[in-house]
Amino acid sequence: MRESKPNFVFPFPFMLFITHWFLLAFHGSAAESSTYIVHMDKSLFPSVFTTHHDWFESIIDSTKSGTLGHSSIQPQKLVYSYSQAMYGFSTVLTSEELEAVKNSHGFVAAYPDRGGTIDTTHTFQFLSLDSSSGLWHASNFGEDVIVGVIDTGVWPESKSFRDDGMTKKIPSKWKGTCQEGQDFNTSMCNFKLIGARYFNQGVIAANSKVRISMNSARDTYGHGTHTSSTVGGNYVSGASYFGYAKGVARGIAPRARLAMYKVIWEEGLYASDVLAGMDRAIADGVDVISISMGFDGVPLYEDPIAISSFAAMEKGVVVSSSAGNGGPDLGTLHNGIPWLLTVAAGTIDRTFGSLVLGNGQTIIGWTLFPANAIVENLPLIYNKNTSACNSVKALSKVAMEGIILCDLVSDPKIVIKQRRFVKKASLSGAVFISDQPLVNEGYARYPSIVISAKDAQTVIMYAKSHRKPTASIKFQETFVGIKSAPAVADYSSRGPSPSYPWVLKPDIMAPGSNVLAAYTPHTPAAEIGDNVLLPSDYNLLSGTSMACPHASGVAALLKGAHPEWSAAAIRSALVTTASPLDNTQNPIRDYGYPSQYASPLAMGAGQIDPNKALDPGLIYDATPQDYVNLLCALNYTQKQILTITRSGSYNCAKPSFDLNYPSFIALYSNKTRSVVHKFKRTVTNVGHGPAIYRAKVTEPKGSVVTVSPETLSFRYKNEKRSYDVLIKYRKYKKENISYGDLVWIEDGGTHTVRSPIVVAPRGIV
Repeated sequence: MRESKPNFVFPFPFMLFITHWFLLAFHGSAAESSTYIVHMDKSLFPSVFTTHHDWFESIIDSTKSGTLGHSSIQPQKLVYSYSQAMYGFSTVLTSEELEAVKNSHGFVAAYPDRGGTIDTTHTFQFLSLDSSSGLWHASNFGEDVIVGVIDTGVWPESKSFRDDGMTKKIPSKWKGTCQEGQDFNTSMCNFKLIGARYFNQGVIAANSKVRISMNSARDTYGHGTHTSSTVGGNYVSGASYFGYAKGVARGIAPRARLAMYKVIWEEGLYASDVLAGMDRAIADGVDVISISMGFDGVPLYEDPIAISSFAAMEKGVVVSSSAGNGGPDLGTLHNGIPWLLTVAAGTIDRTFGSLVLGNGQTIIGWTLFPANAIVENLPLIYNKNTSACNSVKALSKVAMEGIILCDLVSDPKIVIKQRRFVKKASLSGAVFISDQPLVNEGYARYPSIVISAKDAQTVIMYAKSHRKPTASIKFQETFVGIKSAPAVADYSSRGPSPSYPWVLKPDIMAPGSNVLAAYTPHTPAAEIGDNVLLPSDYNLLSGTSMACPHASGVAALLKGAHPEWSAAAIRSALVTTASPLDNTQNPIRDYGYPSQYASPLAMGAGQIDPNKALDPGLIYDATPQDYVNLLCALNYTQKQILTITRSGSYNCAKPSFDLNYPSFIALYSNKTRSVVHKFKRTVTNVGHGPAIYRAKVTEPKGSVVTVSPETLSFRYKNEKRSYDVLIKYRKYKKENISYGDLVWIEDGGTHTVRSPIVVAPRGIV
């Protein structure tokens, strides 16, 4: 058995390159002037101008000259121009100049720029949990739901685990404890962190001479502290990563109770310890288990997570797990277990830092240099020689007091090498050009920024057209509202699951890239140069380990809002309401294959949508016996099945691969040119009363999909109705993966219940 490592990339930021709508407050030099946001009418764009940017600049120039030409205020360039999220610009104006702008052709509205606080981790906002109604309010922010986190331990002193605002009565079902150990005593638990245990006997048994460096539930790695605070951390003002993503940190379920079960050690990760931790969590009375790890290359009956999560499912405990970081290859997913939730990782709509040219133009880029370095108004050095950044020798001929602009390269490995060369050459700063997400692996050790190839054209034109071009790199800036997002992270493992490919995995996607959450303060979170290590109480980390606790937190909220729902019902609600569209209302893209839209093998049903999951309309439920029927169909022996079920009370009278699952996957043999798959599904009406649903199918390429009946009529709440799906596929080219969906649409448009469909060759597993 090969144990996997926790599913995160340390840290693995991903760049998003398209300009945003979010504004930073800008302060003019004169007391009587202010920054204004000006909306313009796009339909009145004058044809005399080439771009909207030119039009906006002409408006500003006209207010600074003419009748106001003898103003003592220096002319200001645009602060920002906007053409996506809004149409207009921002600039510094006096009250007189503002009136002149109001009289300009195409003016719509203007108002003062407002300083604001970005809410961190920001992902709760990205998922629309901050709406005036919805899942947060329906669940009272997850109050009294208990989430057990199976991980590397916890740093109890973190502000994220304070119990301010928590009710002072722990639910009576809680049977756990706060286990004492090295540098950890019972007083470190409270009404937020209600339990902490550790399990390392498996590690010790494997090596009797091993010395456990931190023999307690205390986290020395940072992973467990990060994931648990993402699930249910309390409100913390002023959290940031060295000034980036600064704001109010909070977990997805900020009023949930947390319990840590430390099973991952610097000395090793063993299945026995994982089983012990899961076992104890179930016994302690948790409602949700969040586990950001997995075991590769093992059958279900040897997988400690599969085994222990079956027991959790029987007791109504929702288990949320990470898909793994083996992407973008297909068939790399672990935790493809039919009775738990498997979560893929996606990007979010946030980026950091900007490049400001000497002419005032601002380029939004990507940098996480962990200091507010002064890289201002320095010469911008651009050589047509593309090898300038490819060796220390070539860079040594460049002036040190300047910002080098490196040419575009398509291979991310070359850009990473360029970074090393520039760092060794000790230039004042550097601008790298790349559209490859992998370029941003790791934090920036050197004052630099990455910009997109599209934006680079503006920079290059400026450098070529000015005799003495200059630039500044701005650090510790945060921009949100970036389009398009989310995208599937390239590292996120893809299905089908090698352990059980007949259920479509992953189930859903959640934010996993650049998630800010609590961290261990004695573990390096950044580095400057080669020898300056920097700690941080909060860290930006990426991986499916970060996506999993987002889904765990949403599951906790659903558990609070619908305590009567089974684990399968909660998973169904999450799957059928997930969105396959990004924030531009286009299909979600796959960063592993940038030219392609993401398939369900990469993102499941799509991005998790908490508020819609609160009221899904229909759910696909399942009983423990339904899952046993799957195991029976696999021809597992009675003993192998018993390792999972722990009880002989189940039977193999009706073996079947066809689980009542909220998605469909049809695998065909490489040797045959056609396939017919029949699926039977039963849905339960969890709406508010009578309802009629009609089927709408988007057929996978090369397939004919028939749904019978095409209409489902419900007379009352909790009534069940069944239907069949017949997929006929004929291989029209070489082996091919195709996908579509089945959507049940309620008459009146209140609910839509969507299930992805995948048709794929069995050989991809």
